[in-house]
Amino acid sequence: MTGKPVTPLLAADGLVRDAERRVLLIRRKNLPFEGTWALPGGFVDVGEDPRDACVREMREETGLTVAVVRLGGLYGRPDRDPRGHTVSAVYLCRVLDGKAQGGDDASEARWFSVEQIENLPLAFDHREILDELLPAF
Repeated sequence: MTGKPVTPLLAADGLVRDAERRVLLIRRKNLPFEGTWALPGGFVDVGEDPRDACVREMREETGLTVAVVRLGGLYGRPDRDPRGHTVSAVYLCRVLDGKAQGGDDASEARWFSVEQIENLPLAFDHREILDELLPAF
């Protein structure tokens, strides 16, 4: 091989539910999708394991310490992020400690019932992700 391949960016997102089965979402502080709700997450740093990136992003954006339970799925439709082709590893997580509050790239972090989520504008392809993963989690 004569050089590095051109590949998509890699992100890690976390899906967590509380004891009442509500889902934690963040309100995006920045473009794209500024002001809309999304799963907490962000880009994986070079040299960082995607699982560790998920735990880091959850702490930075929500104030929660989480443990990854398992990989929920990989989502990489080329048009899912207007900034460019991005593949996201979505991890199912459980809360270990903390109180949900917005931080870093999130202006707010809030727990929502599944019924409330149905009426929210969601960023990226997060509605499709939730539709796929919530029934089994």
